[in-house]
Amino acid sequence: MLLFVVVVVDVVVLTLQMIEVVASMARGPVFLAGELMECLITFTNPMSHLSTSASSEMLAWASAQIHCQFHASESRVALPAQGSKHDVQAESDTVLIPSRGERGQCVLDTPPKILFCDLCLDPGESKTYSYSEIVPVDGPPSFRGQSVKYVYKLTIGCQRVNSPIKLLRVPFRVLVLQGMPEPLFPQDEEVSPSNPFLEDEETSRRDARPLERALDMLMVTTSRRCPHMFNITNMRGKVAKFCIFKMVYRLGEDIIGTFNFSEGDIRCLQYSVSLQSEEEIQQQYQRRPGETVSVTGHGRHLESCLHTASSHFSLPIPLNVTPGFSTDIVMLRWRLHFEFVTSREPMEPPTVLQNQPQVTVWTGVEHVDVDTFSWDLPIKVLPTNPALASYMSHFTGSNSINI
Repeated sequence: MLLFVVVVVDVVVLTLQMIEVVASMARGPVFLAGELMECLITFTNPMSHLSTSASSEMLAWASAQIHCQFHASESRVALPAQGSKHDVQAESDTVLIPSRGERGQCVLDTPPKILFCDLCLDPGESKTYSYSEIVPVDGPPSFRGQSVKYVYKLTIGCQRVNSPIKLLRVPFRVLVLQGMPEPLFPQDEEVSPSNPFLEDEETSRRDARPLERALDMLMVTTSRRCPHMFNITNMRGKVAKFCIFKMVYRLGEDIIGTFNFSEGDIRCLQYSVSLQSEEEIQQQYQRRPGETVSVTGHGRHLESCLHTASSHFSLPIPLNVTPGFSTDIVMLRWRLHFEFVTSREPMEPPTVLQNQPQVTVWTGVEHVDVDTFSWDLPIKVLPTNPALASYMSHFTGSNSINI
């Protein structure tokens, strides 16, 4: 006789309570120091109101603030020792520390702004809050070098009642205008020319946003063209004459230069031009005295030019690099690095006779005694329109988290 035993198992489905937080920067992930940054932060209860287990969700509060994180290579940079003060609150996960869990030091932060207190979201409900803040003008630019890094983030802190704080970070890029003429806007209201027939237009121009004024000044500074001529020589004589049309550029511009070899006494076989940045640690922070400068290449033009009367090159400045700047710890400069290969002996060009019935093939010599030398030309690289730089940014300007 067979005995069947039926076992009844109760299945209990647990529905996890959750709120989705999405932050999105309105105009992209690149900003100019002094510009107003705006970010929309949306809180959503993703549960459907048709679900039997749906319930309202509560958040105690949420706030947002900007902070800049600094990190240095310990093998290259000697930073002053940090104090050993023990902060009990900083170790608590119920205290808002925007740089919690980040590497390095927080060198700049803005005061936190409260987005809300005691938010209740019904199933399927969303609420959006707008955060705006002026990007500090006294901070460093975003920079990822070989020795030093400066990283900016917008940090949104959220907390449920009797729960740890959750942090949502949105990285973004900051461009800083350094090396501009002072004052930035040379005309003030008292001395600037006025036109009674254009009073409304002049008033609106004076009330223009600081970003637009800074970009106008940037365009004026980088649009001035004045040819600069240089004689390229070595110990044996003149090699060429070099011409560059300006020394100040914006990110994304092309650096154009020309060579005139017809005026040279020495034959140039080959030349190369490289766009390079120099990262130098300030002397008081160098790990070893006389620390070498870190050089990074961002583009190179190579050309053979034997028996060439003239030549030119064009090197684009990438949009994702950092313009020149200086802080107490590090300095970034830009330069064009030239390398020339010249002949030690005179080399006559091939002669072509007129009305020659047969085809003449000219073959270059197999061995040439050469000299090589290099030359560095400092240039200045400034920022560009942040909206243009956003197209080449590896940041998206948005991020999300579930809490």
